[in-house]
Amino acid sequence: MAIIYLEEKRLFAISGDAVSYLFGFDERGLLKHLHWGRRVDSPGDFGAGFTGEGTANDPAVDILTEEYAPWGGMRFKEPCLKVSFADGTRDLVPVYREHRIRGDLLSVTFTDAHYPLELILFYRMMDGFDILERYAEIVNRGKEPFTIHRAASAEFHFPGTGWHQTNVYGQWAAEQRRFREPLGYGRKVLESRKGSTGHNHGPWFILDRNAGEEEGTVYFGALVYSGNFKTVFEVSPYGNTRVITGINDFDFAWVLRPGESFRTPAVLCGCTGGGFGAMSRGMHRIALKRLMPEEHRGEIRPVLYNSWEATYFDVTCQGQLALAETAAAMGVELFVVDDGWFGERHSDHAGLGDWYVNRTKFPSGLAPLVDGVKKLGMQFGIWVEPEMVNPDSDLYREHPEWIYRFEHREPTTGRNQLVLNLCEPAVAHYIVGVLSSLLSEHDIAFVKWDMNRAVSEPGALNLPPEDRQSVWYRHVLAFYGIVDELRRKFPRVVFEACASGGGRVDHGCLMRFDQFWTSDNTDALDRLEIQEGYSLMFPAKAMRAWVTDCPNFLNKRTIPLRYRFHSAMMGSLGIGGDLKKWSPQEREESAKMVAMYKEIRHVVQEGELYRLSTIGSGLAALQYVLSGESVVFALTRGERYGRELIPLRLRGLDRGKTYTVDIDGFAYDKSGGYLMESGITLHLPGDYASIMVRITEK
Repeated sequence: MAIIYLEEKRLFAISGDAVSYLFGFDERGLLKHLHWGRRVDSPGDFGAGFTGEGTANDPAVDILTEEYAPWGGMRFKEPCLKVSFADGTRDLVPVYREHRIRGDLLSVTFTDAHYPLELILFYRMMDGFDILERYAEIVNRGKEPFTIHRAASAEFHFPGTGWHQTNVYGQWAAEQRRFREPLGYGRKVLESRKGSTGHNHGPWFILDRNAGEEEGTVYFGALVYSGNFKTVFEVSPYGNTRVITGINDFDFAWVLRPGESFRTPAVLCGCTGGGFGAMSRGMHRIALKRLMPEEHRGEIRPVLYNSWEATYFDVTCQGQLALAETAAAMGVELFVVDDGWFGERHSDHAGLGDWYVNRTKFPSGLAPLVDGVKKLGMQFGIWVEPEMVNPDSDLYREHPEWIYRFEHREPTTGRNQLVLNLCEPAVAHYIVGVLSSLLSEHDIAFVKWDMNRAVSEPGALNLPPEDRQSVWYRHVLAFYGIVDELRRKFPRVVFEACASGGGRVDHGCLMRFDQFWTSDNTDALDRLEIQEGYSLMFPAKAMRAWVTDCPNFLNKRTIPLRYRFHSAMMGSLGIGGDLKKWSPQEREESAKMVAMYKEIRHVVQEGELYRLSTIGSGLAALQYVLSGESVVFALTRGERYGRELIPLRLRGLDRGKTYTVDIDGFAYDKSGGYLMESGITLHLPGDYASIMVRITEK
């Protein structure tokens, strides 16, 4: 990793092992993007050059590939930064002041030509990962407040047109559906306005021209944030393509008072010549080695059982113990009680906010259940939804003022609940207090943290009126603060992020939660598409996937138990069915599948992922590779007569070494070169056929 500043050319070069990022000042002092791609060993060959003046209708400053464009002057493109000052002035004229190189961090500082606003752009190349971290900070050095209306995290430039963007689309129980589309002239926006990153799109971008799974140049960037985001793709008529990403400026304003600073969320960005697969493996690698919470980063995830689909709200101590006994006999290592254990929680109409044990369901508290689970050789986990409250709850009756609301408006309920105002310090103090008591008084190893509705009426009435449009960002910061404080106090506890399934699958949560509940949809076939979209940016280790009952509660589809296990074994395995209804044969088969998963889970959770085939083609085939071991899962969508069997060419092996291939007990030896060029041929007859193949270096 190297950061270089060439004084004579006023040019910055940031380089990793294989990638360089260059930008520099033009003759007018405007910071211009120059290069992002393969490593440059002679940055002095580059220069910002002469921009020219353009015309009144096509001003040069509007065409210029600025590194971080403010709103002001003859700029009509999408801005990164927009402010208004106390005297009514609403544009910026940033002037370079200084830069600093401190180890792996570069900062470039500007001040406005008149007003005491300071803008600092930060750059850090993640050593060993070829991932560039970017963010910005705005500082008020004056004596009067000013208002930030837009503060993006970063701006990116791509030469020419003809680019495609890839993202995911979806809704509740149908998240992470991958799509790719051409970017035409004009602007396209992907965003969230719901208070979380949400189920609709991912807070990240991927650009390519003609890349495939394992070949072609791919650019990408992921926003480290868990709230309203906005990514703007802008293809200009002047022949260039821009991407701007950061917090959403929808209903946003931040009053920056004298001496205060505002820091944007970071963006982690990179480029690769190895297609979408290399991009994903790079993002998985940095997640596993650097981003995920350090306390449990290196731990193999245990096999989990969650009681939700077995009992829903009908939770009792004896009922949970009966499920725990069955789960333990199947090899489960972590038993989790979901919703329904607290307050007067007999349905989703009441009880949220009252985080005390329901004594009717648990006459002696949670201790008998926790002790019983531990005696069975399992850890104990529990579900909470701390950011929410039911109107029918002791907490709301005592503190109706603790919710987001507008004056003279009735608050809207969603799932019969309201959103607590985390901008009120007393609310955050309450949440930390009740959860600290819960975790202190019981031996709880796992917390599933849920969020089951979007934010509406975002009025934090404890804030001054001029600060109330900052609530979207303040809520996320408060949420992070609560989780960070609980992790500090209880470092041994594993935390799972859930928001009606995959409503908070983002890198802000990845840095604070050990895993995601990826979707409330547990159908094994639907999950293949969901898990594929998830895998673009996030590692299998952080993806919890369950085996549940058939017919599935959502789509009424019936799928063989083996297929359901294979689908869930491609992440961190969980079980969520009603075990009371499973036959002895199903329990026996499940125990064998759990034991099999334990043999290969280190490869799945820690290995490199290769998407050999996607379910859209009729066959989902994923390969995981780790230190001489490899596992392949192949699952069909359905059978059609006359299908040609196509060899499945493996990836990530050593061509010169010999491997033993084990397909359902039939084993043979082949070279790595043969397996990657000729591959393996699988026979998967019938609907919902699946197989797991193990490949071991000899």
